[in-house]
Amino acid sequence: MKRPVIIACAALASLTSGCVNVTAPDKPIVINLNINVTQEVVYRLDGEAKSLIQSNPGIF
Repeated sequence: MKRPVIIACAALASLTSGCVNVTAPDKPIVINLNINVTQEVVYRLDGEAKSLIQSNPGIF
């Protein structure tokens, strides 16, 4: 009695299992990255360095 049930379950499982196909796409994959980079530089000079730069503008 158990053997026919096991065979029937195995046959049912083999009939319901599908085939999986993996294929590459025809067109290339395009990834569009819109990136906005903003940089802000904050600097502070002490009074002596600031006056030195103002008195000698060609130093840099």
